[in-house]
Amino acid sequence: MNFSLQSLYNWYRGLLQNPQYRWWAVLASVVYLVSPIDISPDFLPIVGWLDDTVLIGMLVSELSTIATTKLKEKSNRVVKPNVASTTQIVDVTAVPVGQ
Repeated sequence: MNFSLQSLYNWYRGLLQNPQYRWWAVLASVVYLVSPIDISPDFLPIVGWLDDTVLIGMLVSELSTIATTKLKEKSNRVVKPNVASTTQIVDVTAVPVGQ
């Protein structure tokens, strides 16, 4: 079996972008971060924090990408006014002033 960090990252990214599993992945990531069971134990000064740092970076990066995409989609929606809901339409004729 071929294992690479790129394939792990692609799997994690795909999991976060799937709306059905997104919050489960976020919850699992937070549980992993606070759990004493790690790939590299946290009592090792730099090596122990490395996997947590990478996971936090991936989580924040993907969630911010998802959030900005959602905000752009929301701002691009065009709200069309419903003419039937207006109570009164007033027709105004412009007249020049001072001539």
